[in-house]
Amino acid sequence: MQRPIRVLIAKPGLDGHDRGAKVVAAALRDAGMEVIYTGLHQTPEMIASAAIQEDVDVVGLSILSGAHMTLFPRVQELLRKAGRDDILITGGGIIPKEDIDALHAQGIGKLFGPGTPTSELVEYIKSWFADRQKQEA
Repeated sequence: MQRPIRVLIAKPGLDGHDRGAKVVAAALRDAGMEVIYTGLHQTPEMIASAAIQEDVDVVGLSILSGAHMTLFPRVQELLRKAGRDDILITGGGIIPKEDIDALHAQGIGKLFGPGTPTSELVEYIKSWFADRQKQEA
């Protein structure tokens, strides 16, 4: 039997709008994933630490503050330093296309904008996880 995908949803920085993060967390949970939501105002250090402690497969960052070019790479750097570069870092928010492209080039996963159907995120994570499981087999 395949184990459930473990996902950590986090709101880094000073952004206080978490409705979207809660909607995403509920959709992932409804899709059978184990979801940990860390709440508002998380530092990259807090997010990376929680991801490692909870042994997650995926970290999803919800960023509406405009600090995506700093926060995504910082979480990625902390996870890599801890030897957990196997964790998918994905997320969403209001992110310009050129920034999305730059973050992808750094190894950040697919990023989703406002209005994206949650089913698209669910399928992306499931597909990524299935590919990873095949590689480990």
